[in-house]
Amino acid sequence: MPQGQAATGESSQAMTRRVKVGNTWIGGGERVKVQSMCTFKTSDTENVTAQILGLEKAGCDIIRVSVLDDEDARAIKTVKDAIHIPLVADIHFSARLAVEAIENGCDKVRINPGNIGGEDKVKLVADCIRAHGIPVRVGANSGSIQKEYLDKYGVSAEALVESALGEVRTLERYGVGDIVIAVKSSSAPMTVKAYRQLSARTDYPLHIGVTEAGTLETATVKSAAALGSLLMDGIGDTMRVSISADPLEEIRVAKEILRACGLERDFAEVICCPTCGRCRWNAMELAAKVQEKVMDIRKPVKIAVMGCVVNGPGEARECDIGIAGDREYCVIFRKGEIVRRVKAQDAETEFFKEIDDINAG
Repeated sequence: MPQGQAATGESSQAMTRRVKVGNTWIGGGERVKVQSMCTFKTSDTENVTAQILGLEKAGCDIIRVSVLDDEDARAIKTVKDAIHIPLVADIHFSARLAVEAIENGCDKVRINPGNIGGEDKVKLVADCIRAHGIPVRVGANSGSIQKEYLDKYGVSAEALVESALGEVRTLERYGVGDIVIAVKSSSAPMTVKAYRQLSARTDYPLHIGVTEAGTLETATVKSAAALGSLLMDGIGDTMRVSISADPLEEIRVAKEILRACGLERDFAEVICCPTCGRCRWNAMELAAKVQEKVMDIRKPVKIAVMGCVVNGPGEARECDIGIAGDREYCVIFRKGEIVRRVKAQDAETEFFKEIDDINAG
């Protein structure tokens, strides 16, 4: 049983210990950190650095890179010196590369003790981790379950949890205590079940995600279902939305999931009705333009674009500012109270002025 075992099955977010990763903390009630992973080979430092800086700007908190060879391990130092967020080195099958990546300054290492090359190699990496004072992420996904648990449980939540805790016990034997655990599946229900079981058995921080989630639309829906369920249970200290697309999409979707779960509040929320036969103006077009305009607002503001003046102001009375329209005119309202009426052709310009006033206030 891991030394980090929790006494009860309470939520991970409330129970987990704090672990320092570079210049940030995860676990112990800290806000959920958003992660992504570079798609360039790490030794391609120019493209890797540019990609990471773009992800930083989008809201990425922690970035992971692959270490496939000595060139990648040595490149860790160059990349780290050029970025501002913690850098995680992802290594498989090579204790030597894990040590080299750590010595070149990675802030955290992701390994699988089961494939690193035997007990002596695990000890070598564990000693290096402790010497440099960095954390390690271990765990299992549905394609890397240890054979003994696969034989006993099949591909299941139970197998994922037991396999991950087995990896933890291996590291604990060599004195490693700053551990983050992940148990990912490509199945949303299995992912949720595994993390719920794991959070009841350990107080180590949990990195949540659905592995191999798919292309943009499929991965967005699958991740929202699984990660949203876990986050609203209080489970999850870091998260990655895995999407077969530009990593910027991972950050965008992760942020939307956190906002929908009420875990991120400093943003402009745009609500809009789906419209019906009462809508006599192009509310959908304006709603899309408003959403684009407010992307960089970093304070809690609620904005409404409603289809008709009959129901719009009342239905959106909790909003700081809103607009509802008809064929010839639109009304602008605050907290459900109409403040002025504008011509339909002037609606966009006038409403954007109101949004600017609120953002500046």
